[in-house]
Amino acid sequence: MVNKTVASLQAAVADVPDGATIMIGGFGLAGQPSALIDALIAQGARNLTVINNNAGNGETGLAALLKARRVRKMVCSFPRQADSFVFDALYRAGEVELEVVPQGNLAERIRAAGAGIGAFFTPTGHGTLLAEGKETRLLAGRPHVLEYPLTADFALIKAHRGDRLGNLVYRKAARNFGPVMATAATCTVAQVDEVVDVGALDPEAVVTPGIFVHRVVVA
Repeated sequence: MVNKTVASLQAAVADVPDGATIMIGGFGLAGQPSALIDALIAQGARNLTVINNNAGNGETGLAALLKARRVRKMVCSFPRQADSFVFDALYRAGEVELEVVPQGNLAERIRAAGAGIGAFFTPTGHGTLLAEGKETRLLAGRPHVLEYPLTADFALIKAHRGDRLGNLVYRKAARNFGPVMATAATCTVAQVDEVVDVGALDPEAVVTPGIFVHRVVVA
């Protein structure tokens, strides 16, 4: 019998190695798998590359992972806001690298990885520092920049409910990056509020099919 549920948050992230690339779901705090992040901090993996929409809020969740000096590089679209002082201080001190990716490009680069797309052209970023060194083509009379997919060793995401097969449903805005990240990682770990029996989820409401999820843990 297929059963992707794991007994604890600690077990869910126990095999994350130093130097791993990790996608972390969330749009700010909405949909951020904070319990999994706390477990990752306790686990001790270092020199991580983190792919996320932003670079942490306050001193919890992703910001706590940064504060613990576990992140080598951030790949995100919005690294600075009023409460991103942890990342800001680390970046100014030269203790963390940054790759800025426009938000639409970030989502599409992740989606492309899950869809098996080798690369794509986009007009976003042309004529800016973000396009330096990248191939450019004129398509339909408009310059486009070549972008490549973003993949990860692990994706840590948050959903509302899941079953033992890994099928997931989300709650409102908490859905954000979770579905595309689940398709783009070698191992997807889903933090859920509740695990239900197989068949209890309306198939029409399932956003992430279990084929993309490897571990489900209740937090």
